[in-house]
Amino acid sequence: MTAQLSLEQVVACGVEKSIAIEILPTFNQCLADGSPSNNWQHLTQTILTPDLPFALHELLYKTVFSNWDASQGVPPAWFPTEAQIQATHIAALLHELGLQSYTEFHAWTARHRAQFWELMVQRLGIRFRQPYRAVLDLANGIESPQWLLDAQFNIVESCFQAPAEAPAIVFQAEGESLLTLTYGELRTLTDRVANGLIELGFCPGDAIAIDLPMTAESVALYLGIVEAGCTVVSIADSFAADAIATRLRISAAKGIFTQDTILRAGKELPLYAKVIEANAPQAIVLSSGVSSSIPLRAGDLAWEAFLSDRDRFDAIPAQPDDRTNILFSSGTTGEPKAIPWTQTTPIKCAADGFLHHDIHPGDRVAWPTNLGWMMGPWLIYASLIDRATIALYYGAPTGRAFGQFVQDAGVSMLGVVPSLVKSWKTSGCMQGLDWSAIKVFSSTGECSNPQEMLFLMSLAGYRPIVEYCGGTEIGGGYLTGTLVQPCAPSTFTTPALGLDIAVLNEAGQPATAGEAYIVPPSIGLSTELLNRNHHQVYFDRPPHLPNSTIPLRRHGDRVERLPNGYYRALGRVDDTMNLGGIKVSSAEIERVLNAEAGICETAAIAVSPPEGGPSQLAIYAVLEPDSDRDRDDLAAALQSAIRQHLNPMFKIRDLRIVDELPRTASNKVMRRVLRDRFRCLQADRFEPARIAIETRT
Repeated sequence: MTAQLSLEQVVACGVEKSIAIEILPTFNQCLADGSPSNNWQHLTQTILTPDLPFALHELLYKTVFSNWDASQGVPPAWFPTEAQIQATHIAALLHELGLQSYTEFHAWTARHRAQFWELMVQRLGIRFRQPYRAVLDLANGIESPQWLLDAQFNIVESCFQAPAEAPAIVFQAEGESLLTLTYGELRTLTDRVANGLIELGFCPGDAIAIDLPMTAESVALYLGIVEAGCTVVSIADSFAADAIATRLRISAAKGIFTQDTILRAGKELPLYAKVIEANAPQAIVLSSGVSSSIPLRAGDLAWEAFLSDRDRFDAIPAQPDDRTNILFSSGTTGEPKAIPWTQTTPIKCAADGFLHHDIHPGDRVAWPTNLGWMMGPWLIYASLIDRATIALYYGAPTGRAFGQFVQDAGVSMLGVVPSLVKSWKTSGCMQGLDWSAIKVFSSTGECSNPQEMLFLMSLAGYRPIVEYCGGTEIGGGYLTGTLVQPCAPSTFTTPALGLDIAVLNEAGQPATAGEAYIVPPSIGLSTELLNRNHHQVYFDRPPHLPNSTIPLRRHGDRVERLPNGYYRALGRVDDTMNLGGIKVSSAEIERVLNAEAGICETAAIAVSPPEGGPSQLAIYAVLEPDSDRDRDDLAAALQSAIRQHLNPMFKIRDLRIVDELPRTASNKVMRRVLRDRFRCLQADRFEPARIAIETRT
């Protein structure tokens, strides 16, 4: 029998006493009957509404699952009904193939790669000018598979299969009304862009950069460049001039689309000026509409002068391996890896959206992102090829205005990065909004926190979260979730369909926790890098599975496979520490520390004493704004949490409290920067459990 709640517990969660007295018997009656999973479903579907304090949600979740076996990971917080399962694309494919379970389906897709991808090409309706002779040819080896052999097509044509009058993009600028661009209107704008490029002298194969915020125009620009047979060079609008110049140089870009300024958090920031400072090639400059027109550099063009009057364009047919996009990794040191996407990579984006996110025609998909990162192009292809609607908000996603947009636009799939959810939880800005149109969330970009993911689910009356782990060089995810399996916060339920993974220890043997390797081939996996040796990065001295000659592909993530078959992310291999002879990842330590009261987020790093010797554990901590915890007490609490949940041998040798953690432009914590900063700040004598206060620099 599950424990019962007291009136004092409910009131302590922030519920008014009169309301607590009214609802407490209902809660306790529910807790007394049935299995924990049934009780939780009943609570979330009928009683536990988003307007109740999240502290009460969390209390009930912990109470319902108080006897949960922690070795299984965190308990599921969403269970699909039979009706929900049968409404998914996955269920339809199970019926078509005569399979009985999702486990069977994934195994089939991993064993029969060519058949699976042919099935997806058919289901997605990929349009060809010349049909393929074979789905997969491995004559050049597993590292260089040839997909859709001898086919000719332009992937942009597969983005316009929805009715011309259907909404392709819904968008809203800060403080303005919601607007819609139909598929027909987007196609016209895309064709005008492609014609403009040809009229300006660009040729198929030319690399053309985009350094813009994510807008309806930037979507049309992206599609127009690809439609004209050219290659998009993705540059995030937050980059400084040096970073822009680096990407232009690596890609040999012959032109760039940009904007005069960008509006961010109420401030107007220069963009075109940075492009000029980067010594960029010919620029086509859009107006933000905020400032008056600015003078253009000689040879540059305004957007209106560039756009062709001809609104019909016949897409340039291409080979499957022809480049469509050059994207860059977000490495914190050295030159970023330049990763080409081909005409087939978007099929991976669309397939993941179709299967794992269960995107249907008419769905509205929002994911605050930028064309400088892979989720920008992913959003375009996963939405449009699947005949859905892209939802774009022209402003910061951190405030209530974004949440109001999600409500008003009827967003049905909302993608996030975990730090964004953290900010919503801290500020409480999304409370009271109606997110009932959402049927699924998705989270990517960094390791998530179970408490924050539970909070996110609660905002929409408990909808599932598809955790999505992958990379630019994959074209999507390799570890993710589905809508046919129970969803546990911050937990992956499956390798992506169409590929498989192996978890190996340092000896190269299968293990429950270790480095995740991808079992190739799959559509989406890169086969070249512009400025690195692809073989050395991903296949140099690769391990093999027992009784297999297939080389495994390195990706660099550490994961743990739970007894129930789910997975938990443990961070990057290069963020692994050796503490007292025991290897542990930063993510493992941070997951424990982030659950402590008063902690907003932490970063764990390994440091060496000035006199040398074994690595020691240092913690950088950001406190909640209203936290008043004594620093000595906090250090003791964090050490106690590590002792209780990880290993008593992991001793915190230094705790530093900071205003914020340094991050890359794609929001990844830069632990290397913290290690460098720590070495600079180290005192002559290394003192155990030393506490320092740093302010943001």
